[in-house]
Amino acid sequence: QIAAMNPIAINKDGVDAAVIEKEIEVGKDLAIQEGKPAEMAEKIAMGRLNKFFQENTLLSQAFVRDNKVTVEQFLNSTEKGLTVTTFKRFAMS
Repeated sequence: QIAAMNPIAINKDGVDAAVIEKEIEVGKDLAIQEGKPAEMAEKIAMGRLNKFFQENTLLSQAFVRDNKVTVEQFLNSTEKGLTVTTFKRFAMS
């Protein structure tokens, strides 16, 4: 899972605040560029931030062997309360 999907954190709590701020700003800018009203840009940005978390945090990602469940759902189906506490990813360049 980690090698294939390259998560940046275990869950959204592990994502750096600077990354979250940047994603919100990018989301707002994209919404405004798409012609959405400025007052809706914040809500749209938050929706995009949630999608970012789903794609980039390990427990929220779709499980590579069965994309109908998240990694967290798969772990709970294996053993209730089972989770990931840390991970490391090595890459050769």
